[in-house]
Amino acid sequence: MPDPTPDAKASRRTLATLFFCTAMPMGMWGVPLANVFASHGRGHLVPWVLATTSLAAFISPLFVGAMADQKHSPVLLVRWLTAATSAALLLTCASLTWSWPDAAILACAQLLALVALPVWSVTSSIIFSQLHDAKTQFGPLRACATAGWMVGCWIVSFVLHADSTVFGGVAAAGLWLVVMALTWKLPRIPPGEVLQHRSWRQILGLDALELLKHRDHRVVFITAALYSVPLAAFYPYTSRHLHDLGVENISAVISLGQTTEILVMLLLANVLARFRLKWVFSSGIAICVVRYSFNAMDGQAWLMAGTWMHGFAYTLYFITTQIYLEERVDPKWRVRAQALLALLMAGVGNMLGYLGGGWWHAACTHAGITNWPKFWWGETALTAAVCVFFVLAYRGRAAQPEVKVKS
Repeated sequence: MPDPTPDAKASRRTLATLFFCTAMPMGMWGVPLANVFASHGRGHLVPWVLATTSLAAFISPLFVGAMADQKHSPVLLVRWLTAATSAALLLTCASLTWSWPDAAILACAQLLALVALPVWSVTSSIIFSQLHDAKTQFGPLRACATAGWMVGCWIVSFVLHADSTVFGGVAAAGLWLVVMALTWKLPRIPPGEVLQHRSWRQILGLDALELLKHRDHRVVFITAALYSVPLAAFYPYTSRHLHDLGVENISAVISLGQTTEILVMLLLANVLARFRLKWVFSSGIAICVVRYSFNAMDGQAWLMAGTWMHGFAYTLYFITTQIYLEERVDPKWRVRAQALLALLMAGVGNMLGYLGGGWWHAACTHAGITNWPKFWWGETALTAAVCVFFVLAYRGRAAQPEVKVKS
């Protein structure tokens, strides 16, 4: 089936479907992951499996982002990355089912992370390239991705009953092939700037580090990395905490956080029009402080309330950051800017969050019983420190002129 012509524009329905179907398999595998590994006797691997995503973030997003900006159509890249993700996810599920050695399971997880991680940043850049006004149009489209994530969680809990089995992962592998098929509905988006002769620095995408020369860009990127450290505790340890409290259908319960994501994304255009970016950014981090303090209360109602607040904590910072980069960075750097964000979040931030969170969880666990209030108060304090850093460091357009990075 041929692609639409390069000058065609994808319909809003096609873009919404693409976001929805891309997020669905992510939720189906990512949310129950800790319980799936634990049920197969590999719970000790969870911090290291999560860290494979962080390691991949140092390699694949910038490399693939540079290819999308300078050499190949991002649509073609997503097409083949989703096919590879499907195969790698099936292999990872097989390694658990067939009780492969720990090293082999981690190798499969690392392969999965390498091919899956760039999909989100490149897909986001494709969506942005089809919009006329990112500030007003991106939020509702991104809400479709959140809806897809929620539906994926519901399928795992209520249809497949696979909160602790690999069946959710197998179904997710099939959905990745659906995403691959959807790329034939997209126009052949050309790379931002075709370069005939590229240095190794450009090939690897390391020239994206030029973006850090701008003070506010630097603060936004660094805060994204720092904020991702405590945020990395949300899915793996909320899932374990709910399990310890005797909650069933955990994946569905955690999807409560996505209900507020959808609400905030639909309202985001009005929020950005009324308030300075600095206070939108900082309010998201401050809400996370409150959310983790609720978790520290160690009760089902408190934990569900904290989970419900996840949408505010995540959207007001990270989705606003994506819009910020789209509007304030030269379009020729579009994919690399989103890729650098993925590197700092999933690479630097999540690596420290997963490994540090694993160490902190172990320190709070004695005789197999976790002191959850202690664990969550530690995460609360770390999040509060990130909030203070951002408020003191970020200036915004009101304080300095805008400077775009030139290639």
